[in-house]
Amino acid sequence: MVGIKDVARRAGVSIGTVSNVVNRPHVVSPATRSRVLSVIEELGYVRDESARQLRAGRSRIMALLVLDLGNPFFVDVARGAEEAAHDAGLNVITCNSGQRLDLEASYLSMLAEQRVRGVLLSPVDTSGEALQTFQRSGIPYVFVDRKIPAVKASSVSVDDVAGGALAAHHLVETGHRRIAFVNGPSILTQCRDREAGVRSAVADVELSVLETAALDVASGRDAGARLLGMNPRPTAVFCVNDLLALGVLQTMVGAGVRVPAEMAIVGYDDIEFAGAAAVPLTSVRQPAKRLGRTAAELLIAETAGGDEPVQHQEVVFAPELVVRESTRVVR
Repeated sequence: MVGIKDVARRAGVSIGTVSNVVNRPHVVSPATRSRVLSVIEELGYVRDESARQLRAGRSRIMALLVLDLGNPFFVDVARGAEEAAHDAGLNVITCNSGQRLDLEASYLSMLAEQRVRGVLLSPVDTSGEALQTFQRSGIPYVFVDRKIPAVKASSVSVDDVAGGALAAHHLVETGHRRIAFVNGPSILTQCRDREAGVRSAVADVELSVLETAALDVASGRDAGARLLGMNPRPTAVFCVNDLLALGVLQTMVGAGVRVPAEMAIVGYDDIEFAGAAAVPLTSVRQPAKRLGRTAAELLIAETAGGDEPVQHQEVVFAPELVVRESTRVVR
């Protein structure tokens, strides 16, 4: 790890000067401040605001950075992570990127400064590029709800290609030949994988793909309005998550479209609200709490210390189709 001494040595200044640049920049001349800041950027140095805590012992705080805390799926992931952390005598702080790269980067920078024990991360960008600065901090991390082949790290995820195929097969097997797929932002791996699963299962039917800018109920209502305007209208729709599906359901019910007689609907995640909807929603279930707990257990194991090198693991769970009243056999 890069320390303040490394920065001072490279910049040709004292440790006190580096400290002033970081904490009291106004007392340092502009030329010296610029030189030190350039070295800080070059070496990837982050100030250690938790040094006192670390001198007393290892940090007892791990972080969970998720895409959207407005989605009950991630709330359940957080619950699972907290259970595992508390069992190990640790605490969890939860952060919400809101599917924004800039917020994700800001949170990762803050977590590096705070020297947390490790991070459970559901990244917005799965290219791995956004992680390069954070990786210099040396803080361990585990991916949750996805994996990034280009980055060497443990991951816990669900086979989303299989999940997309499960939903599409169900609609085809119940007789639908005009199917719509309401997808989210293509930057998200889950969206791409679930679409790939759908396409693998609907080779012989008419498929329409609608993309939304967000994965929330409001975007689902907008997608529902677009479905109503299609001619011919699809007889079934699979949504990339339950929030979108609930929004589509609201639009259909409001327009007097009978579900499932005129429009069958399938969601993904199987959040609690799916089964409690006006028309209980068929959904592809992910074991959300188990995802969070397993990811936390992997991170705890990797940060336990010892001389053995870290062995990264990729844990992949199988999705499950839960059939409810929003789909039925077409006669």
